[in-house]
Amino acid sequence: MARHTEDRCNFCGRSRSEVNLLISGLNGFICNDCAEQAHEIILEQQKQLEKQMDAVNFNLDELPRPKEIKAFLDNYVIGQDEAKRNLSVAVYNHYKRLMQPDTKDDVEIEKSNIIMVGRTGTGKTLLAKTIARMLHVPFAIVDATVLTEAGYVGEDIESILTRLLQNCDYDVKKAERGIVFIDEIDKIARKGDNPSITRDVSGEGVQQGLLKLLEGSMVGVPPQGGRKHPEQKLIQVDTKNILFICGGAFDGIEQKIGARLNTRSVGFATDETRHEIDRNNLLQYITPADLKKFGLIPEIIGRLPILTYLEPLDADALKRILTEPKNAIIKQYKKLFEMDGIALTIDDDVYQLIVDKAIEFKLGARGLRAITESIMMDAMYNMPSQKTKKLHITLDYARQELAKANLERMRNE
Repeated sequence: MARHTEDRCNFCGRSRSEVNLLISGLNGFICNDCAEQAHEIILEQQKQLEKQMDAVNFNLDELPRPKEIKAFLDNYVIGQDEAKRNLSVAVYNHYKRLMQPDTKDDVEIEKSNIIMVGRTGTGKTLLAKTIARMLHVPFAIVDATVLTEAGYVGEDIESILTRLLQNCDYDVKKAERGIVFIDEIDKIARKGDNPSITRDVSGEGVQQGLLKLLEGSMVGVPPQGGRKHPEQKLIQVDTKNILFICGGAFDGIEQKIGARLNTRSVGFATDETRHEIDRNNLLQYITPADLKKFGLIPEIIGRLPILTYLEPLDADALKRILTEPKNAIIKQYKKLFEMDGIALTIDDDVYQLIVDKAIEFKLGARGLRAITESIMMDAMYNMPSQKTKKLHITLDYARQELAKANLERMRNE
């Protein structure tokens, strides 16, 4: 009579009766304990591999220099040279800070968070998005207007980091070296530069809450954003290596700058002094003191050490934005029609019409797309169903389409 041999794990040698589960393979077996150990070994190896990858990604020799960063920005953003230079240096120094070796000189490089001031449609968001694209780091855009103090209707301050986590599939290590763009930072300014004696839950209170994020601390982040509640499991994120870029239009700050520079027609300033100041672009003279006058608290201003401005866009810059960047609006529409086998051509005077309308509605570069969309709408609706393979936009056709569109809704009084 043949002797029955009990199945055994090929790794630890224990029999089926000695383990909870024995998994059979093509030529052998593995028990549940060995399978769990193998899984832990794989995870540990993956962590080591990720650390090696991180070291490669943040190699100082491979990090783009400020001039290279600005050259990359030039491909996507027209003008704004001063803002590009400041951003390029700040980002370069930030990632050098992440790579600084452990030394005994006790010199610790601090974060270079940035605040950009500029009218709507001048390219604040586009600059931040383009830099994140170049560096291949997680990037998130959040709107400061939805934030309130804890306990009030709105979103908690910590929900800013939720979108950053979502953009890197909740990989905390990746998120902790990402970039967060906080838009509409001017909307959380308190009314005036005097401390509020009443509850300001969406202004000064939010600024106080932002301090710990900008400075760097361990923050409990709600996985799905919104409000935190006691039973919710929070994700711990260290913000000391996250670069924060804040942007805002700061509508009305030019008057505060003008008052500081004494550019009014009354007073003791001489005509010669006033003529030296470009009153059409007062933002170039902005200082942290002007932000304080506008309503940002001094602690916030101190944690945003890099202050830069974006120049208002003139007609020539708007026309270049339409056609020159790699992702220019006209290039996008030509590609959309090309996917339907339609060749799009546009007369040069149509570009000038689009620019004139954008200036009229005071929307900056953001208005260019809406106006172009109004001109193209009928063609984009009808032509994919027709056999015509060419579309030529003339000035008369553009005017006719704009007359049919309800453009008054875009007027910014």
